[in-house]
Amino acid sequence: MAVMRAQQPTSDPNDRSDTNTPPQSSRPSSPFRPLSPSKKKHPVLEGFIPPHGGYQNLLAYQKSLVVFDATIYFCDRFIDRRSRTHDQMVQAARSGKQNILEGSEASGTSKEAEIKLTGVAKASQKELLEDYRDFMRNRGIEEWPPDHRYAMRLRALNRTPGANYQTFKKGIEHPDPAICANVIVGLIKVTTYLLDRQLRRLERDFLNEGGLRERMTRARLAHRAKQNNPPPPP
Repeated sequence: MAVMRAQQPTSDPNDRSDTNTPPQSSRPSSPFRPLSPSKKKHPVLEGFIPPHGGYQNLLAYQKSLVVFDATIYFCDRFIDRRSRTHDQMVQAARSGKQNILEGSEASGTSKEAEIKLTGVAKASQKELLEDYRDFMRNRGIEEWPPDHRYAMRLRALNRTPGANYQTFKKGIEHPDPAICANVIVGLIKVTTYLLDRQLRRLERDFLNEGGLRERMTRARLAHRAKQNNPPPPP
C-alpha cells in the first residue's frame, strides 16, 4: 500500500531574505566574515520506518468488517448461543478482521509480521466459509453458482464504492436462511480473494524493497554519505 509523502520544499525555510535586504556592497566587506546562521543548511534524512497503518482504507478490511457484523447477526439468529459453533464462527470472523488491522499497523517495523498476520486473516476467513457451508449442507441449502441471478446481483453490490453493512442488509437479514447464508458466503469469498491479492502484493513489495533491516542499512549509509560529503557553502 503505497502512501505518498509530502514533497520537501526546494528552498530553505530558515532563509528570510527578501527584497528589502540592503545590498551587500553597503555592508563592511571581509573575507573572514562568518556565514550567517540563517544560511546554514541541514540535510533532510529519510527515515527508515515507512508510512504504515490506514487499514480502514483497505478493501479487504472493509469487507471483513461487513462479514464480522453479518456473522454476529446470523449466529444470534440461527445458531444456538450456548453452542461451541456459535462462538467459533464469531471468533473466526473477528480474527479475519483484526489480523488485517494488526498486520497493517505492524508493517512499519516488520514486513514479516504484516505478511504473517494477513495470512492468518485469510485462513480465518476460509475457516468461517467452511462453517457456513456446513450449515447449508446440513439443511439442504445449495450454494449459489456464479451465474445465479442473486449471485450476480451480489457481485454488482460488491462493486459499490464504500459498500458497508447497509449495502447488503436486505440480503443478510432476509427471512430465508438460504438467502442470508449465501449472501454472507459471497462476501467471504470476496474478502478471501482480496486478501490473496494483498498477500501477492506484499510479496512483490518485499522482493523489491526489502524489510526493515534493509531500510535501516540504506538510511544509515545515506546518513554517513551526507556527513562525509557536506553540501558546498552558498
